[in-house]
Amino acid sequence: MQTPEAAGTPADHERVSARMRALLVRAPLAVAFTAGGRFEVASEQFNHLFGHGDDTDLSGSDISAVVVSEASHQALQARLGTAFGGGRPVDEEVEFVRRDGSRFWGRLQASPVHWEQPAGEAMWVVEDVSAARAQRLQPTWAAKHDVVTELANRREMERRLADHVGSRRHEPVSVLLVDVDKFSAVVQGMGTEVADHFLYGLGQMLVTKVRASDVVARLDADHFVVLLPDCDQHYAQIVAEKVRSAVAAFRLRWGLHRTRVKASVGVVQLQPSLDTVESVLAAAGLACAEAKAAGGDSVRVFVSNGSFEELAGA
Repeated sequence: MQTPEAAGTPADHERVSARMRALLVRAPLAVAFTAGGRFEVASEQFNHLFGHGDDTDLSGSDISAVVVSEASHQALQARLGTAFGGGRPVDEEVEFVRRDGSRFWGRLQASPVHWEQPAGEAMWVVEDVSAARAQRLQPTWAAKHDVVTELANRREMERRLADHVGSRRHEPVSVLLVDVDKFSAVVQGMGTEVADHFLYGLGQMLVTKVRASDVVARLDADHFVVLLPDCDQHYAQIVAEKVRSAVAAFRLRWGLHRTRVKASVGVVQLQPSLDTVESVLAAAGLACAEAKAAGGDSVRVFVSNGSFEELAGA
């Protein structure tokens, strides 16, 4: 792998190479560097993923050795070249083959080491996603999840919410509606592919900001819903502010593309007057609309019909 330091003497180059090899041996990821259609150096995890051990190594091997067919290899190389030339990394699922001939589906994340040289060295990170892919292909999974973000979809969120509307369990339940501010500008400026990757990353980030018992769903387009069981209005406001702040701090880095957004968040606690799923989502939507009308990047709480409570953003 070329670095500014590697441009010195052969001894300098060897020291850099030695450090790189040592790093890759200890790397917890299956990572490799490629150039000219070959693997330059591969981490221990990368070798093990493809069925190699202490006595064999993919370093120096053709990339075609891990792809199921020559046609698949040529197609993959073409996709890599097109993406890198357009300033985009590759993030896709590829069917790979191990040393013993067995196959698996891997998530390949690849990008040039130097974006100004898209045809030069590249870094690959591969993760075995065979089990997750098989699960996604199940009809029951597809019926409950959004294909872009892999979060619960509207239908599943409405089903989960219906379990709480009108419940006699007397536990407080709240709902957040998150509307990404001016997301249409991201789509227009970067295209739907980058926008979809942004939505995926944003959705996964939202999951990290709530409890395991909470449900995060993509309602539609750039709208997300968070169902908060056993959570009253006070704590829902705290979660909403944490979500708003996290979205404002979130950065999309996709190849040469960089962007950031903010969000408007509406909060509602289930109450007797909201006796249907539609009325709960409508109340959260009204609060969210109030936050957006105030300039966005803020939180509003639905208290009762026509009444809102302000929780200002940054």
